Amino acid sequence: MTAMTTHTDHSDAELLRQMHAGAASAFAALYRRHQGPLYRFALLRCGSGDAAADIVQDTFMGLLTGRFGYDPLRGQLQHFLFGVVRNLVLKWEAPRRRHSALPEPGEDGADEGELELASEEAEPLGRLLDNEMAEQVRRALALLPPHYRDPVILYELHELSYQEIAAICQVDIGTVRSRLARGRAALARRLKALHPAAHAAA
Repeated sequence: MTAMTTHTDHSDAELLRQMHAGAASAFAALYRRHQGPLYRFALLRCGSGDAAADIVQDTFMGLLTGRFGYDPLRGQLQHFLFGVVRNLVLKWEAPRRRHSALPEPGEDGADEGELELASEEAEPLGRLLDNEMAEQVRRALALLPPHYRDPVILYELHELSYQEIAAICQVDIGTVRSRLARGRAALARRLKALHPAAHAAA
């Protein structure tokens, strides 16, 4: 008996090759593989389910038509798609950024050691999003400046490396490290303000 052929074991590169050759099933397989992480990133990044769905849809349509010009020699497809989603979120945010979030007072001048300590003490974001504080976490994330939100989400939820985040955000690794520490510290402070009773009991 011959086993049914599926796309589950095919690499992204092979699925892309088949997609460009006209195989709709290959595109569907890529969509199933990457849609979830991309949507979660977009949703946490922009805070709107409708906008996140539209952004992810635009990302895959661009992949299908070649509009974004993915080059397999320049990195993994998922990292490229995260970068596309980020750019589309920035474009979506542009007209809404008249009153953008600013760093908290003293945030940029804070001692690096204090930031590292606050960052290390912050509870893992994935765990917080899986418990009863999920809505407070989303609200706190939405209050972070976008350049802090990106590395926090990509590192905490998608477990990307500093190097991978640097490529997606188009900054150097030192900037990623600093923004991640500041973002986690700011998130912890905002969560403490939103949910003081839970932190007092901890």
